[in-house]
Amino acid sequence: MRKVLIAAIAAVCVPVAAYAQSTEQCAAVSKEQVAALFDRWNAALQTKNPDEVVKNYAEGAVLLPTVSNKPRTTPQEIREYFVHFLEKSPKGTINTRTIHLGCNNAFDAGTYTFTVTGADGKTSQVPARYSFVYELKDGKWLIAHHHSSAMPETAPVVTH
Repeated sequence: MRKVLIAAIAAVCVPVAAYAQSTEQCAAVSKEQVAALFDRWNAALQTKNPDEVVKNYAEGAVLLPTVSNKPRTTPQEIREYFVHFLEKSPKGTINTRTIHLGCNNAFDAGTYTFTVTGADGKTSQVPARYSFVYELKDGKWLIAHHHSSAMPETAPVVTH
């Protein structure tokens, strides 16, 4: 009897779980709203507080940062990266972007340039490519994956 009861419960629960997944509500989001997520992250950089930056990342997020060979896969590792990166007073500017929208996820990929300040007080420009994958978690859009890498090719020198 017990086996029959367990089988009956399983027969009801599995289809209900599958139905719940197939009827997931997709939050409405625009490309402009996704673009604003970069602005939110960039504003967090301006605070120079790594904890403010980490608030933009989902639990389990992956960061493949520009100036580190180590993938960051925990909030502690992501924070550790930003502790050092924020010392350079980074500010990003989007150069090109492509945004695609999904059901409770979106990605924004393209190129950006970071202005950073060295220990000597001089600023420099770091052109890089990026990708952000966002997911909606508990009503908030968070970064699930962030990749950034310096441009592999240098711009041609134009002489007049």
